[in-house]
Amino acid sequence: MSDRMFDSPVFVKSGNSLIEEIACLEDALEFLYEWPKNRRGTIYETALRACQRAFESNYPLGAARQAFCGFAKSANILEEVSIPLPWMTGGKAGASGLGP
Repeated sequence: MSDRMFDSPVFVKSGNSLIEEIACLEDALEFLYEWPKNRRGTIYETALRACQRAFESNYPLGAARQAFCGFAKSANILEEVSIPLPWMTGGKAGASGLGP
């Protein structure tokens, strides 16, 4: 498990129209490295640089997350999650932990 977890995950649309959860710095870097070269630009480069700096130094993790969100918004892939997803809720589970 990463010790560079974001305070809250970022949800983005991936190339196959699925929603992908970016929960940590490593997820963000992997997503950025796989981003198509012909769609990269200044905002992409800024986000990549911020994430790399946070990975390599004491650069604030929150600033890297914010840069990644800015990139995702500019690329029109940022997904706002308005309802809690099942794994994000602390629902009551039975003794087995699997439900009622």
